[in-house]
Amino acid sequence: MRFLVTVATKGFARRVAWWGGAALMATSMSAFSATTIDVWHALNPHNAQVFEQLVKRFNRESDQTRVRLKAFDGPQAIDAALEKAKKESDRPNLVQLDEARLPDVNAKRDYIMPLHQLLAKHPMKGVEWFLPAENTAARDSKGRLVAFPYMLDIPVMFYNIDAFSKAGINPPEPQRVWSGLQSQVVTVANNGSRQCPLTSDQTVSVNLESLAAVNNQPFTAAQNPRAGRGAPVFHFDSLYIRHLSLMISWVRSELMVRPELNNMATQRFANGECAVLLSQSSNLGWFGSQRGLTFGVTGLPYYPEVTSAPGLPFVGGAALWATRGHSAEHDAATAEFLAWLAKADNAATWFEETGYLPLTREAFEKAKKRGSVYEQWHALVTPYEKEPVATARGFQIKNYPEIRAIFHQSLQRALSGDEPAVTVLRAASDQASKIAK
Repeated sequence: MRFLVTVATKGFARRVAWWGGAALMATSMSAFSATTIDVWHALNPHNAQVFEQLVKRFNRESDQTRVRLKAFDGPQAIDAALEKAKKESDRPNLVQLDEARLPDVNAKRDYIMPLHQLLAKHPMKGVEWFLPAENTAARDSKGRLVAFPYMLDIPVMFYNIDAFSKAGINPPEPQRVWSGLQSQVVTVANNGSRQCPLTSDQTVSVNLESLAAVNNQPFTAAQNPRAGRGAPVFHFDSLYIRHLSLMISWVRSELMVRPELNNMATQRFANGECAVLLSQSSNLGWFGSQRGLTFGVTGLPYYPEVTSAPGLPFVGGAALWATRGHSAEHDAATAEFLAWLAKADNAATWFEETGYLPLTREAFEKAKKRGSVYEQWHALVTPYEKEPVATARGFQIKNYPEIRAIFHQSLQRALSGDEPAVTVLRAASDQASKIAK
């Protein structure tokens, strides 16, 4: 380039300078006239980086809209910021909120605009959502989408292939039956993984909610068509007592590092310290970016005494919610950005590089055609294309965030050895059933 500039004539140099200045001016004018929308999120660092790259691409491609991101440490931090935002102008156009089994309640926040209202004014063409309408995630009681289902995931079992190989387990992968997994965890603990044979960061999801779904049992009385009037909302029977008693024994014998509500478990697995991790699928991309970590992913274990084949765990995670009070121009820009994210190529990239469920069927098909190093993940995802059976559809329960906190505290007491499984589960069921009515 230096040689070309040196031999250029003065006239040509002036023309180059003029063209360059004109291009810069056009770009500046385009950026100045664009509508800016704000998006708040609480993604983990890896997924945040993937999102940021997609947003940069969108900002380069769109002449009309600019997206400005703001990251938060967690959903609690986002809720706190929303509480402080008294004016519409202080709120983002899109905000990440936990699915939390309460989409109807989220949709009733006075500053939330349900997605189906936004799409009624700005329809998305050529989009077929991946999850059927019968799945309750990000949908209201009428089956309408109330939020953009961008950050939905499922609980899965990650495993360190090197740890299983070192322990002499062939093939180096965990069993899907709890008793068989226990035998393998003992083996890996005695052969190199004593500090962290197994751990989890999803106490309630794995040990209560999806324990039911994976074993094809109803989690609540409302899911059970045979439940009579006056039946408790939650009935933790012998399946739950047996399972929690097993988990207590694993903690006591140091086969399992007691789960916590923080990122310690996921970070230890990412560092190669743990042989097995029960966690969210949305950690898949992060683990895949770790040098030296060779891992696999499979479904949660089940009890063959309860079901002949494992069912599907509940869909959870988060979604992007639109907010009210912005100009028509800003709403149109918000819809433009969401439609861009829903394009097959962009949505396929998000699915492949994060571990969130596919946004659309088109994205899933494109990802399959590209091929992926995560073939196991694709196999776990495929059944979610179909209409779910009753025990896997999800549930929507009054005051569920408070109920989930009760469940977490109860399970922590049990796993700490403070109370036996039957006592903890009975008390948790009674408390939860009272505030769920």
